[in-house]
Amino acid sequence: MQNFSFHNPTKILFGAGEIANLSAEVPAQARVLITYGGGSVTRNGTLDEVRTALGGRTVFEFSGIEPNPTYETLMRAVELARREKIDFLLAVGGGSVIDGTKFIAAAVPFTGEPWDIIAKQAPFDAAVPFGSVLTLPATGSEMNCGAVITRAATQDKLFFINPLVYPLFSVLDPVKTMTLPPRQVANGVIDAFTHVVEQYLTYPVNSPVQDRFAEGLLLTLI
Repeated sequence: MQNFSFHNPTKILFGAGEIANLSAEVPAQARVLITYGGGSVTRNGTLDEVRTALGGRTVFEFSGIEPNPTYETLMRAVELARREKIDFLLAVGGGSVIDGTKFIAAAVPFTGEPWDIIAKQAPFDAAVPFGSVLTLPATGSEMNCGAVITRAATQDKLFFINPLVYPLFSVLDPVKTMTLPPRQVANGVIDAFTHVVEQYLTYPVNSPVQDRFAEGLLLTLI
């Protein structure tokens, strides 16, 4: 047996049409930066739903966060957020967009070299609050406080974790996953399967309850 503490502060809004409830979760006076990746959230109408739900708030957008988000791309978002005095971030997409937004949240108020947050695990005591609208289930980034970021210039792919970058809330509308092409669905299933297996096989700590949870998830994914 290993001792542990567990606390997950992320509020989950699950179900069809839950994007409409964003208005109750994002402060009315917030200056919001929506972050997203490619064009899928535009083509399937998700971005329009998010814009509508945010109503009259001051909203900016940053697109182009790639799979395995890069430091170079994210720093452009950091510069935008600083310039426009953004005080709330909203990630719309899959795990990579949410990971990238966690880094943006940490980097905006950071006074040193932001890469140190990842490369040196530099401590920080503030982050821009953010929420997420999940469109691709895979990594669990929508309800954890870790992120994987790549530096394109050196191909370093590193991880950081900090409780200040838990999403305040995450909207999980399963209808959005039905618009995904089969290849993306398969990628998400494989990603989720791999993450569960990592924990299932790594620690032999005689935890039969957690093992049964893991086996149930793996069987469901199969």
